[in-house]
Amino acid sequence: MTVYKDGVSANTHPLNIMPDDAEPQLERIPLYEVYMRMAEELAKRSTCARLQVGTVVTDARLENVVAIGYNGNARGLPNRCDSTVPGNCGCIHSEVNALVKAPGGIRDKVVFVTDSPCVACAKLMINSGVSHVFYRRPYRDPSGVELLGGAGVTPVQYDRWADEWR
Repeated sequence: MTVYKDGVSANTHPLNIMPDDAEPQLERIPLYEVYMRMAEELAKRSTCARLQVGTVVTDARLENVVAIGYNGNARGLPNRCDSTVPGNCGCIHSEVNALVKAPGGIRDKVVFVTDSPCVACAKLMINSGVSHVFYRRPYRDPSGVELLGGAGVTPVQYDRWADEWR
């Protein structure tokens, strides 16, 4: 039986797997939750009227934040949506804003995003060398998460610790 440091069985990231005879002992907030909260704070900078999303990209060992992003208009354009039509607001997605800043040579990047990705962002993550995507809330369309899983990227809904260590 596999033992998970953070107690979240969906979190199969290598740093979360413990020897079978070990017992998880959480004395402090897991790094996965720290990065998820960073994404939540970044979402507060979003200028999208409908859904504020934040993203943090780390290296595979969770030692370095390599990029951040939140959704909004392009640099130099007005800080507002182009349209009020859902799905056509014109905002650049948080994941896109983060991944365009992430070094391409880093493999097995780990993404923390407040809401699960759409299909287009999932495809970008696949091509960007992302190994795991942690998200707090599911987006209205589960197709992005399904695509990630089918392409070998591990999606993890990470809400176990949302109310702890506050």
